[in-house]
Amino acid sequence: MNRSPYIADAPSVTSIMFKVLLALVPGIAAYVWAYGGGILVTLTLATITAVAAEAALLKLRQRPVKPYLFDMSAVVTAWLLALALPPIAPWWLVVVGTFFAIVIAKQLYGGLGYNPFNPAMVGYAVLLISFPLIMTKWPAPLSLAQAPLSFLDQLHYIFSQALPSDIKVDAITSATPLDYLKTQLMLKHEVAAIREAPVFGVMGATGGEVVTGAYLLGGLYLLQQRIITWHLPTAFLAALGLISLGFYISNPLQFADPLFHLMSGASMLCAFFIITDPVSGPTTPRGKLYFAAGVGILTYLIRVYGGYPDGVAFAVLLMNMCVPLIDATTQPRVFGHHKS
Repeated sequence: MNRSPYIADAPSVTSIMFKVLLALVPGIAAYVWAYGGGILVTLTLATITAVAAEAALLKLRQRPVKPYLFDMSAVVTAWLLALALPPIAPWWLVVVGTFFAIVIAKQLYGGLGYNPFNPAMVGYAVLLISFPLIMTKWPAPLSLAQAPLSFLDQLHYIFSQALPSDIKVDAITSATPLDYLKTQLMLKHEVAAIREAPVFGVMGATGGEVVTGAYLLGGLYLLQQRIITWHLPTAFLAALGLISLGFYISNPLQFADPLFHLMSGASMLCAFFIITDPVSGPTTPRGKLYFAAGVGILTYLIRVYGGYPDGVAFAVLLMNMCVPLIDATTQPRVFGHHKS
């Protein structure tokens, strides 16, 4: 007798999270190439903090620790937050942000499956609002730094904020392209002249566009493995590209071209790894399109008119608030029923 193959075995949470972590590896490798090995320290600190905080809260809530820790969702949150932070951020900043993401944004809402907001973006937003100066102090790419730091120098800087005696902070830091573009536009310079600065590469940031391309590669892997669907990344990138194209056509002297916005900041990380969070996002195919398009539009508006260089975190959190309404209004019609 043939068995009916109607019910397929669904992948486990652990399997899904492991593939997400695997998809981030190309981006991490590009990060190390562009900015040095300090990001590995940040990732390690975030991972240890996330696992420890999750274990402590599970114990406090009298929940079994091992099954929840081994689903690796805490590690995914830790990595996404770490990759959004400056790669040589002080150790305590990484610990505070990760602790807030796991304890407040995830566990206090009930843990995996119950959090209405993306935990990594909550942690990032809290840090950006609380410590804006530190969060905007990004290291220059190794190819542009006046005094590139070795891995040991970066390690020492992360834990002590001390540099070798012959090196000043200005020699290792640089404005991000989004921040530099916004600042120079406020000084009435034109985009074409601004983009001649060394921080700009062919499409995005010098060095950073390689990292962005690596995130795209990892995202395509997730699509190929059917861990995510096409709806969210496609709608986000299309919305961000179209709105930036409209502004660019209206005034190319004051607005950057769409490719720059797609290849700068956290665009690709957002498209394939952040908004694809299955818990804090919508569940319906049409709802995913609306949600991702909203994130793309808000990201652009915050970048251009807001007070922060990149708007991904705030755009995601604002659209997270809309998810219940989006799901309620995009439910497919039940077979056999019709609207009266």
